[in-house]
Amino acid sequence: MLHSTESSAEDRFCDVMGSACAEVPVRMQVVPCLRTLASSRDSGEIVRALRTLMRYLEDGELTRLHNTNALQVLVSARSSQWFQSSCDDEEDMRKLWSVFFLRSPPDQTLLILLDTINTTGESAGLERCVSVLEKFLSMGRVQVLLWSSCEVGGACSDTPQLRETVIGHLAALPSITSNRLHIQTLDAFLPHQYYPLLASSILGTLEKTCHALRAAQDCSLGFVAQVLGKVCIQGYSSLIFETLAPRLSSLTRMDPLWQRVTQRLLENVPERCTESVITGLIHNLSGAAAVSRLMGNLVVTNKKAQFVLTHKLVLQQYQHPTKLLKSVLGYLALDRERRLLLKQVFRSVCQVWCNSSAVKHTSVEQQLYVSKALLLCVALLDESEIKELREEMLHCMLGGVQCRLDSNIERIRRMGMVVGECLSIKLDTPGSHLKFQYEPDEEIRELKSLIESPTEDSEEHQSDASDRLQPESEAQSSAGWSEPLQPVTSESGRMSDSELDSDDDLTPYDMSADQEKKKSAAPRYVRDCMEALMSCDDAERVELSLQVAEGLVRRNVKATQEVSVQFSKVLLHLEDRYNTPGFHAERQNAMVALTVTDIKPVVEYWTTEFFSLNYSLRQRLDILEVLALSAQELSQPITSTHTGAQPITAISALEQCDDVTHWRQIVEKRIQSKTRYISKGATHPVKAIPNRYAPVAGFFFFPLLRNYDRPQMTFDLLGSDHLVLGRLLHTLGLLMHLAVNAPVVSQMGRALLDFVWAVRFHADQMVRRGVMFAVCAVFLSMPSENLLTELGEDLMETRAWLADVAENDCDAGSRSLAVQSLMLLDKNLKAQLQMPAVES
Repeated sequence: MLHSTESSAEDRFCDVMGSACAEVPVRMQVVPCLRTLASSRDSGEIVRALRTLMRYLEDGELTRLHNTNALQVLVSARSSQWFQSSCDDEEDMRKLWSVFFLRSPPDQTLLILLDTINTTGESAGLERCVSVLEKFLSMGRVQVLLWSSCEVGGACSDTPQLRETVIGHLAALPSITSNRLHIQTLDAFLPHQYYPLLASSILGTLEKTCHALRAAQDCSLGFVAQVLGKVCIQGYSSLIFETLAPRLSSLTRMDPLWQRVTQRLLENVPERCTESVITGLIHNLSGAAAVSRLMGNLVVTNKKAQFVLTHKLVLQQYQHPTKLLKSVLGYLALDRERRLLLKQVFRSVCQVWCNSSAVKHTSVEQQLYVSKALLLCVALLDESEIKELREEMLHCMLGGVQCRLDSNIERIRRMGMVVGECLSIKLDTPGSHLKFQYEPDEEIRELKSLIESPTEDSEEHQSDASDRLQPESEAQSSAGWSEPLQPVTSESGRMSDSELDSDDDLTPYDMSADQEKKKSAAPRYVRDCMEALMSCDDAERVELSLQVAEGLVRRNVKATQEVSVQFSKVLLHLEDRYNTPGFHAERQNAMVALTVTDIKPVVEYWTTEFFSLNYSLRQRLDILEVLALSAQELSQPITSTHTGAQPITAISALEQCDDVTHWRQIVEKRIQSKTRYISKGATHPVKAIPNRYAPVAGFFFFPLLRNYDRPQMTFDLLGSDHLVLGRLLHTLGLLMHLAVNAPVVSQMGRALLDFVWAVRFHADQMVRRGVMFAVCAVFLSMPSENLLTELGEDLMETRAWLADVAENDCDAGSRSLAVQSLMLLDKNLKAQLQMPAVES
């Protein structure tokens, strides 16, 4: 309650006694009027009774009990007969009927009208109640209701139960009316119109509260705060604060009384509604200063608000924009008492950011959100606080960067690099600044901007200052440098006169078609090309050999088959020593050409070397890429013209290895091809065409499953080398998909299901996404009868596992693939169950 002066107890006692003495004669007049309204059919008597009640209502002598009875009589079925007569008093009855509702206490009117609308069927009485309720809203009676609750001693509701009922009806008016009226609901009752009206009423009530306090009157904001909390917890906080927040921000900028009233309003919000109110308010405020003016030190005095602002909005909920993070953390930094909470938030964010388990089991979006919070906290700390928190920052930087560099996802690795660089700069230790190489993008630029301009207010201040300084600088430049330009121009003119006899006007030779003369010639035979790459001392010769290698291999099939395995070994071990342009793409195309030219020996070499010792991760990933591209080329129909290997995507660097969108697009097209569209016409059956991949699919597939569970000294597929495991799963899924309709597809599907079943709960997101991709490929490629036979007793467990992944996995790609797998499994199950009925 907001107090101004103490009220007189003696005056209150006299008012109560006077009202009690006057109640008896009023009751003797009101009861006959109510009896007349309930039973009389004489229009004259009804009009006189209504006028009598109106007189007592306007004089303030009608008690709440009598007023409630009068309203109930007016909305009863008996009153509907008044408007069916054609007497002269019908217009007076209509007018008095409506006016009595609009002049009655607003809380009683609201309850009676909404209860009547909720319980009355379609009738003329329902239409009259709807019409009066619309007038009730348009005449500002909601604000009258709110203000009557703010006045100390005002009679808004008699009991807490009745008070809660009024609050519930105010907050749920659109729901109550639309549930009964359906498509006939008036625009005034829709949420996008009603809640801004309610916000305006709250704003008007707060304005009256400020005036009352200036006039030395006591006020209470408990009822208004409960209404605000009720509306926000029902999900309409954005509609309320779109109107309320900007106006409050403007009013509190210069008036301390408005700040006091707004802060008291937020303090009185029920605890269960605190989160929705605070979140909606901050979303619609611009800058931390506005949040500080409206909330004051609420985060210090209110434990629920402290939990929301220091934990939920920073660590748990990551769907909010960066603007909200800036407002929350900037609000904590604007006051000495709140800066203790800022340091507490910084410690919590550091613990989360350097936690390797959090990196593995949270989504990329949430990790990006926490990284933004960390950078904002660091930017808001002053030098003394950074010295105090130096150990926490150093531990956070070392542990967080390391666990992110170990991730298979490129965005997470880049995130760790950027944050590590920013933290090392803030630590300002000579010789310890971290520096990484990465391609800057919009996300990286946003992260770096947070450490430079942590709050919106500072940005606005800087932009305003720059706008003020720009005209002055332009004026100075125009005034100070306009004069000396003429002598320079004239001098240049004289110089041009003295050089009239130069040879600049001669026509140059056309050298556009000239080519740089090469010292070495490109090899013309496969063996010469291989030997040139083996003795790679000449950079120009290596470049020329790589450029012609693919063409030589494809044109000279017999010569290639003689040295295919040896040539493959040379290319696999070839390194980019001279930074050759297009090295990775040309080397990969040559390896694919060798594979499709001499399939079995080269594929056997690739699959054997994949599990061998002393190979780098880059070489093992190259093997998987070559197998995938080769299988794609071989799966093309034999009757089509040979156009060479068409890469699924350009593979140029190790950082691109986690991009599997191209393989997922293949699965998407396959799903669409299996989906029936009723609106389309009759489709012609697809003619089966042989390809070169189906007979050799087993040579590509099964050797890759041979030694996956045997860890070696330099290669642990199920342990630390989970990057290769994720790519292996995607490659196996693609090989499975390309083998559709091949005789060996059932055996391939059975082996792949056994493999993924062992790693389906892997901690790495990339591996789990590969598992789901492989499962989806199996469900697409295997015949339905073989698939259900293979699953057998594990069918229900498989469905439960896929449903759990679709609902709870932190990776969006895994959830999407799990949903597609469930759809394919259900489709195969329905097809298998309907097959006997069709045959019979």
